[in-house]
Formats: sequence, C-alpha cells, structure tokens
Amino acid sequence: MARVVVISVEGDDDLWIADLDAGTVVPLPSPQSGGLKAVTDLRATGSIVTKGVNLAVVVKSADAALSGHYDG
Repeated sequence: MARVVVISVEGDDDLWIADLDAGTVVPLPSPQSGGLKAVTDLRATGSIVTKGVNLAVVVKSADAALSGHYDG
C-alpha cells in the first residue's frame, strides 16, 4: 500500500505531498494536466475530494492533536 498523501488545507491554494515512510512533507507544484489537475480544479470550486483516506482533521498544532483536540 502506498503511504504518500497529497494534501491541501481549506483557504490555502498550495498542494503538499507527504511521504509517511520518509517522514517528509514538501510542496507539490500545481499539476498542469491529468487526474490530479481535474481534482484540483474541483477543489477550486469548493468541492472536497478524498480517496483512500479514512481520517483527516485540521488541528492548530501538534500539541492540540496529541491532547485530543481538533478544530470543529
């Protein structure tokens, strides 16, 4: 199973790619074509797209996540 996730946070146009095995998160250039381009175009209209993710929560800090708090 792949352990790489493309993410974006509401209110931020940037895309990020997180490699969970390497423990890295780096900026991902905006795609110019293909499936990821179609998904980012949908995101620009306010759509939320998930595939293969079973939990995603925005938190203010790692400390907040570790203490069980999340932004509602």
